[in-house]
Amino acid sequence: MNSSQPSLVATDCDGTLLRSDGTVSERTRAVLSALSDTGIGVILVTARPPRWMNDLADLGVGDIALCGNGAFTYDLRAREIVDHTLIPAEELALLIDDLRKAIPDIRLATEGLEGMAREHAYRGEHLSGDAWQVTDVPGLSARAVGKLLVRHDVLHTEELTELVTAVVGERAAVSHSGATRLTEIGPAGMSKAVALAHWCSQQDPEVRPEEVWAFGDMPNDLPMLDWAGRSFAVANAHPEVLAAATDLIPGNDDDGVARTLEALLG
Repeated sequence: MNSSQPSLVATDCDGTLLRSDGTVSERTRAVLSALSDTGIGVILVTARPPRWMNDLADLGVGDIALCGNGAFTYDLRAREIVDHTLIPAEELALLIDDLRKAIPDIRLATEGLEGMAREHAYRGEHLSGDAWQVTDVPGLSARAVGKLLVRHDVLHTEELTELVTAVVGERAAVSHSGATRLTEIGPAGMSKAVALAHWCSQQDPEVRPEEVWAFGDMPNDLPMLDWAGRSFAVANAHPEVLAAATDLIPGNDDDGVARTLEALLG
């Protein structure tokens, strides 16, 4: 398989495949549908939790999405988590305690198999009804989770991420997806690349890295972009992503992913 014809397209969602308002253009939908007819697979690889994925279940991509930066493997059709890698509750409790001591005024939430939980002071996007369990801090660490979310009212995202990384070290995987004043912590060793490589190894025939085109926009996409045979950064991407990708394409609001994939259709 040469780089001009991938067997798999792996794409981030927000800021990459989706427009800035969270919608998917008709052009993008048409390309994804047409790709499926050619035998080229498409898999969504995203920081989104599983509960955010049902709105994307009709895109015409494969059944499986890799969510939570790889912590959750989600079946879009069945609407259920089919595999997962979690931070153990005991380790989560230690991480929360250390973060509290080192970075005052943080606000915490978690993503687990049962859904979301947040402490009372946590504020963020997409807080809705029963999808969120409001709890105290000990309640947050009572279960193993796929992601610990750390917010701060003042510190900017990259500054907060640097501080969190210094506290966490190698005990867990720290990343950010560009969300305002938010850092994400996943299981140790987990990344979009690790999850994607594992999924590819299970396919028949196995999908090799050189057969994959990957699309992204934020630092949490970097491991996946580095792993793939060919990597594409949208024009609106983070500077580190722009520097790392093999190819630069138009931004998400200009349907950069769709324009690039149209070339595969002839």
